[in-house]
Amino acid sequence: MPDRDTLFSAPIDKLGDWTFDERVAEVFPDMIQRSVPGYSNIISMIGMLAERFVQPGTRVYDLGCSLGAATLSIRRNIQHDGCEIIAVDNSPAMVERCRRHIDAFRASTPVEVREADIRAIDISNASLVVLNFTLQFLNPEDRESLLAKIWRGLRPGGALVLSEKFSFEDASVGELLFNMHHDFKRANGYSELEISQKRSMLENVMLTDSVEAHKARLKRAGFEHAELWFQCFNFGSLVALKSQEAA
Repeated sequence: MPDRDTLFSAPIDKLGDWTFDERVAEVFPDMIQRSVPGYSNIISMIGMLAERFVQPGTRVYDLGCSLGAATLSIRRNIQHDGCEIIAVDNSPAMVERCRRHIDAFRASTPVEVREADIRAIDISNASLVVLNFTLQFLNPEDRESLLAKIWRGLRPGGALVLSEKFSFEDASVGELLFNMHHDFKRANGYSELEISQKRSMLENVMLTDSVEAHKARLKRAGFEHAELWFQCFNFGSLVALKSQEAA
């Protein structure tokens, strides 16, 4: 069983901004399951998308891989030879644990786990790229340039999976889904203090976009097709496709 997330169960004098440090990495599996509705479904369905989109002799990039859940789901579903998965995260604590998780499950498709800033890595010969709750932690001005780099690095017919927490242009719907998400966390055992302290730490570092803003940005980055394929409350995932005819 993963360690239970009790990081915010007692009052914290100076909350500061959120970081993916050793303490977060230690309880991350429990935290993500109890905080992100639909997370397990997204992980398993990323594997289904990998089965459909990964091409022989290509690379898959898991950008912001955390502990490697999406990477492992992808690797279980790759059907072709000559493929490689490159998993990237800038948190040393996450990378260390990710490598251990990857090494615990042997498979024919090699995985390279890199400690790096995803904005600085080269992307080439990719048939699938995953940004699983990662883009929302980048500065807004860096998001479009990263998506454009991903589009250039994808082979024709390749896909990007973009999972995010969403804001909403309709304020009434946004308030409803915000409150339902908090109900979800309460039902999973988080107290009002835990919910409030975590939200305060995240509010300056996790800046969310609407589904419409994501689609518009993906189009500007070069993706010919982009659509929401999963949503639960204010969390969801889009798939963006590079056409077969794209250069």
